[in-house]
Amino acid sequence: MTRPRVLLFLLILFGALLAPAAPASAHATPVGSDPAPGSVISTSPSVVTVTFSEPVAPVAGRIQVIAPDGERINGTPTIDGAVLTIPVRKPDRPLGTYLISFRVISADSHPIGGAITFSVGAPSARPEAATSTGPHWSVAAAVPTLRFTGYAGVTLIAGPALFLALLWPPRRSRRGALRLVRAGVALTAVATVGALLLQAPQGSGSAAWQVSIPEIAEVLNSQFGWILMARLAVLALIALLVPPLLRPAAATTAPARPVTLVSTDPPADGAVLTLTAPPATTLAARRPDRSRARAVLVLALGAAGLTTWPLTGHAVAAPMPWLTVTVGAVHMAAMAVWIGGLVTLIGFLLRGVHRRVLGRILPVWSRWAAMSVLWLAIAGGIQSAVQLGSVAALWNTGYGRLLLAKLGLLAVVLGFAALARKLVLTARHGTGLARTVGVEVVATVVILALSAVLVQVDPGRTAGVKDGAITGKGAAETLDSSIYALQFDLYPVELGEYNTVHAFLYAPSGAPLRAAEWELTARLLDENLDLEAVEQEIAPLDSPAHQALGSITFPLPGTYELAFTIRVDDLNRATVKTTVTVPPGK
Repeated sequence: MTRPRVLLFLLILFGALLAPAAPASAHATPVGSDPAPGSVISTSPSVVTVTFSEPVAPVAGRIQVIAPDGERINGTPTIDGAVLTIPVRKPDRPLGTYLISFRVISADSHPIGGAITFSVGAPSARPEAATSTGPHWSVAAAVPTLRFTGYAGVTLIAGPALFLALLWPPRRSRRGALRLVRAGVALTAVATVGALLLQAPQGSGSAAWQVSIPEIAEVLNSQFGWILMARLAVLALIALLVPPLLRPAAATTAPARPVTLVSTDPPADGAVLTLTAPPATTLAARRPDRSRARAVLVLALGAAGLTTWPLTGHAVAAPMPWLTVTVGAVHMAAMAVWIGGLVTLIGFLLRGVHRRVLGRILPVWSRWAAMSVLWLAIAGGIQSAVQLGSVAALWNTGYGRLLLAKLGLLAVVLGFAALARKLVLTARHGTGLARTVGVEVVATVVILALSAVLVQVDPGRTAGVKDGAITGKGAAETLDSSIYALQFDLYPVELGEYNTVHAFLYAPSGAPLRAAEWELTARLLDENLDLEAVEQEIAPLDSPAHQALGSITFPLPGTYELAFTIRVDDLNRATVKTTVTVPPGK
């Protein structure tokens, strides 16, 4: 890589990292709901909605609204862009806490699960969702494994095919390399079919083996299914079109011709001896069929097939999908050529091929490898800049830390690649070169594994969206005294002044009870600090008269004692207490 190219790459990378981050979305994140999370409303709603940070698709059977008594009350959900709408019927017991449990597919094909609560009349114990919102362990393990298998398949197609078409020694057997290409096609097909079969259980949260025909049909009729079916079609066409391009030209046979032998000591009669030589097989160059139309078609199909990978990943949901999808395909192509070429070298060419033949092959491959690494670095740099969103995301997010590990390993690989290039340029093609290339292959396999995990991790640029995500968390409790029962709902229980408390007062018999006066204090319980209770804002509502609304400020993380002092008339007054824990801020 020349110095101007290095400088250009660095300018692109750091310029993109330091640029203001555009609004980001993948994966989808719930950012609002109606009723609001943790809210208390007076009557049971007929419709509930959840709003996400990007368009989503529903997972059949995995969107539910659970009533306080555990009854499922939702109708058929619909989605309009990023808004999920769920019709609900009035339950037999409408008072208490409801649970909205959802599982949807984001624009980058990743499933998103979550739950939100709201209450009618007064909070109660949170009902349990009928299903888990997290992936089954079998799916969580199988998805990155299939990704790695697909990446490996693409590399085994690209690298050996490139060598067979353009750089293969005439006298070297092609059988092993051709088998490698076929194995690559098979691995890519297996990974693609596996991804199609896993999409349904990945979305529903069920086990990998718990998939039905209707679920598969639904996946096939989705955008994700269409893209992967297109990939399978491309693989089938490549499997038909590529072999003739990789097959050597048939050896030609020369016609019989007369050969005249003239003796320096001819016989007495002066006769000349004439012989006819048998047909001879010429050692024609064993070159592949160079049909331009076929080659151009294969290249076009290969580009289309590579594009299906970013179209089912983070790239398609990025702020600039046209850019991220393009560089994603370029990144994968460069990776496949480089790593696949290394595998071909170490497996078939570095041993058993004459040094003079390697002297002609390796310098050409070294130039190809250098160009592949250049495009790999440029495309990877642009991808990383877009997906990270900021420099700080490199160390503040799991995505960034995984990316740093991948970049560190890549730096080691590039060091060995530079050593291998030096050995090539100095015509030292012995065991040292073989060992160096072997280390490159092993390290790049680990890089592929990290890449397979990385595509399943939320991009660093979504950290801001995640911070604003609704969680449905809060505190709800019933406190009893001799003269009343108090129910309260506190949301979201975090640092700062924006914590809403909604209180409900009942007589011991269970009837709504109007209070003459409400008081609320909060005190941080800390052994090292002797803090006084701080009065908080709370005021009764005119209607319903047994309720009060207020706000609580939590200036520091820790455990707080909340004390409600309520006077129900001139003679009866009581205080009830509880504790809540406020986590540290992000």
